[in-house]
Amino acid sequence: MIDETTPPRVDSEVGPLRAVLLHRPGNELKRLTPRNNDQLLFDSIPWVDRAQEEHDAFAEVLRGRGVEVLLLADALRTALADTRAHAAGVHAAVDERRLGPDLADSLRSHLSSVAPATLAEVLMAGMTFEELPAAEGASLVRLMNHPNDFAVDPLPNLLFTRDSSAWIGDRVAVSSLTMPARVRETAVLDLIYAYHPWFRHAARAYGAHSAPIEGGDVMLLSPGVLAIGVGERTTAAGAESLARSVFADGIAHTVLAVPIQQTRATMHLDTVCTMVDADAVVMYPLSRDSLTAFTMRPTDDGSVKVEGPAPFLTAAAEAMGIDRLRVIDTGLDPVTAEREQWDDGNNTLALAPGVVVGYERNVETNARLAEAGIEVLAITGSELGSGRGGPRCMSCPIRRESI
Repeated sequence: MIDETTPPRVDSEVGPLRAVLLHRPGNELKRLTPRNNDQLLFDSIPWVDRAQEEHDAFAEVLRGRGVEVLLLADALRTALADTRAHAAGVHAAVDERRLGPDLADSLRSHLSSVAPATLAEVLMAGMTFEELPAAEGASLVRLMNHPNDFAVDPLPNLLFTRDSSAWIGDRVAVSSLTMPARVRETAVLDLIYAYHPWFRHAARAYGAHSAPIEGGDVMLLSPGVLAIGVGERTTAAGAESLARSVFADGIAHTVLAVPIQQTRATMHLDTVCTMVDADAVVMYPLSRDSLTAFTMRPTDDGSVKVEGPAPFLTAAAEAMGIDRLRVIDTGLDPVTAEREQWDDGNNTLALAPGVVVGYERNVETNARLAEAGIEVLAITGSELGSGRGGPRCMSCPIRRESI
C-alpha cells in the first residue's frame, strides 16, 4: 500500500527509490495485430501472459528492495471514482471527429453510466465498433467501419510509464507526447494526477498541451541539473519550454539540451545512456565522444542564456560540480554494443547509487557494470521489450530519497 502521507519528490536518477508508478500489461496489448503493431509502435506481437509474468517479476524485484509500487490501472480506477474525473474520462475517450456527432453522443451516454473500473478499461484497452453500445438509428460511421476497427484506440504503450510523466523535485511534468498512438496517454495521466488522493495537491512542472517533450528524454543528473534529449520524440522547443518552466519554479539551475539521432534505436536519451551511480553512466560507446550538449541557465532578467554545444560528458560534469562522469560502455566490441543497445542495455533503472535493474539478456553490458562495482538485478524481458523499452522506460519514480 502506497504511503499517501509522504509527498512525491524526485531530485536525482539514483537516490534510493521508495515509490514508483508502473503499468502491468493488460488487454490493451491483446489489441495488437500484424496489421496495427507498427502504427501502435511495437516491433512484434507480444505474448501477453508471459509479458504479465515478466512484469510481475519486475515489480517483485522492486518490492523486495523496499520500493512501494503503485499500478497505473489501480490509480486510474481510484481517480475515476470522483464524479468530475469520470466526466473528464468520458470526454477523453470519445473523439467526435472520428465517430460523428450521433455516434459520439451515444457512446458518451453509455460511458457516463458505467462503473469507474469499466471506464478505466475503455480508456486503457480501447473499444472496437463491434463493442459499441447497440445502435440507435443509422450511422454511416458504424456501417463503413469494420467491426474490429477501433472506435476508441487502445494504449499499449502505457507500459512505458516513464514517457508520459516525470517528477522533477516536488512537481510533475505531464508529457506532451509526439506520436499519434500515444497522445491520449496524457489524458490518463492528467486524471490520475488531478484526482488520485496522493497527487491531488501536486503542482505541475509542465503541461500536456505544451511543446513536445517525453519523459524518456528527461534525466535528473543531480539535484537542480537536468539533461533533456532532443530527437525523435522531444523537440528543441519542448526542451526550452521545460527549461524555462523549471527555472521559473526554482527546481533547477541548469538544463542540458542533448541532440540525439532521430531513429527507432535511439528514440529517447535513456536509450543512449542512463545513470547507475551518483557519478557514473552506462552509455552506448558510439555516443561517448559524439554526444554534445547545449547548456541553458536562467539570467537575472528572467530570460535564458544558452551556451555550447560542448561535449556532453564535459558539460554534464561541470553542471554537476564534479571532476568527471565515469562511463561504463555497453559491450566490448561494436557488434555487441549495437546489439545490446538495441536490446535496451543502456536502459537501466537505479534503485540506489550503484544498484540497478537491467534485462538479463544484455550479458556483456551487465558484466561491464558488475566489473565497475555496480550491482545488477537482472530481470527477464523477452516479451516486455517488444515495444522498445527497458526497466527505466517501464517505471516512473514518484519518490526518491536524497543522495
